Amino acid sequence: MVKDLVIRSATPDDIEAAAMLGAQIVRLHHATNPKRFFLIDDVEKGYAWWLGQELEREQAVVLVAELDGEIVGYAYGAIEERDWNLLLDRHGAVHDLCVAEKARRKGVGRAMVTAVMARLEELGAQRIVARAMVQNEGAQRLCQSLGFEPTMLEMTRELR
Repeated sequence: MVKDLVIRSATPDDIEAAAMLGAQIVRLHHATNPKRFFLIDDVEKGYAWWLGQELEREQAVVLVAELDGEIVGYAYGAIEERDWNLLLDRHGAVHDLCVAEKARRKGVGRAMVTAVMARLEELGAQRIVARAMVQNEGAQRLCQSLGFEPTMLEMTRELR
């Protein structure tokens, strides 16, 4: 674990830095499978708008990791209501995690997911679901090491 790492709730002042990290997630997904994952122009601006909305939502958890006064990680989770399409009761969901390249492989991601899970439990989550892109084996290993078990695999077929 990195010494002096601070994980805290994001504030409006953190939105720009968190949106930059969130945009990295979007670009990675889009680069891996552009037919499945959309990419908009000025994705940072769109992400910042969306995160600003989520900061106001009581059932959302937006965290940042700070090291030496710099934002080096962003995580987002939320309480999601029963979803009949997924046959999933009310649950907490870890939706996003991104750690800046220079802070990776130091326990920042693990600490952030652990913090998101704790906050979701405080909000009443009895179950927490995390999703990871099939190609993101590191994220899958992290989740499994934290007790998550695979339950579903999304498959996409493009019509030609």
